Amino acid sequence: MNPKRHDLEHSHDPADIRERLAGDKHRSYLPDAILGGIDGCITTLALVASVAGAGLPGMVAFVLGLASLIADALSMAVSNYQAVKSTDEARHRLREQEHHHVAVDPEGEREEIRAIFEAKGFDGDALEHIVETITRDQRLWVETMLMEEHGLALHGPSALVSGLTTFAAFVGIGFVPLAPFLVPFLTGDEYFLISAVVTALALFGIGYAKGVILDMSRWRAGLETLLLGGSAALAAFLVGRLLEPLLLQAL
Repeated sequence: MNPKRHDLEHSHDPADIRERLAGDKHRSYLPDAILGGIDGCITTLALVASVAGAGLPGMVAFVLGLASLIADALSMAVSNYQAVKSTDEARHRLREQEHHHVAVDPEGEREEIRAIFEAKGFDGDALEHIVETITRDQRLWVETMLMEEHGLALHGPSALVSGLTTFAAFVGIGFVPLAPFLVPFLTGDEYFLISAVVTALALFGIGYAKGVILDMSRWRAGLETLLLGGSAALAAFLVGRLLEPLLLQAL
């Protein structure tokens, strides 16, 4: 059955289209939140699992996990900030470069515009009209080159917001595996067992939420995130178990 027009996510009324195109473009920080949350949860659970595999007390897992959580969150936030900032700097540099090219060799740059739209299937008078329209406005000309020649978006997310989003998600979700170690009536292996259970729920929840937001299969997204995170934790547990004799010998 073909979808009805009223089922579409936005209106195709000409006035609505003009308003939508003229408005500020929404910049999603969902990838930063998902990346930070999953990485924080898996990293902390992996450390807890390795401590459990080595047979160390629960308080050791909490102290090491908390220190690792803060350090890794800062490291990842700074890395994400630098990555987004580098993209912004590259965009600015290429924009200035294209302005220079248009000023120095306008005919050559006009030929590039012609080649770009010729490759899209335009020819004849239609092609020449497009070239004339774009090259009449230097701002439009340069922005077209940025998008078509260099494959860049005209605007990107804020580097600061990206970094802060990553940090907040990393710490917030990454603390989940450590939370059971603050419960006073738990003892011994109960800490590690409950930590594994709540972390599994958190990983599934992250994937499920991603599925809801991106309108994809919720259960598949949840199970995929759970399996990937669980595999990392299992690997860390096995490494800890393998190295337990060395640790005991050192003690």
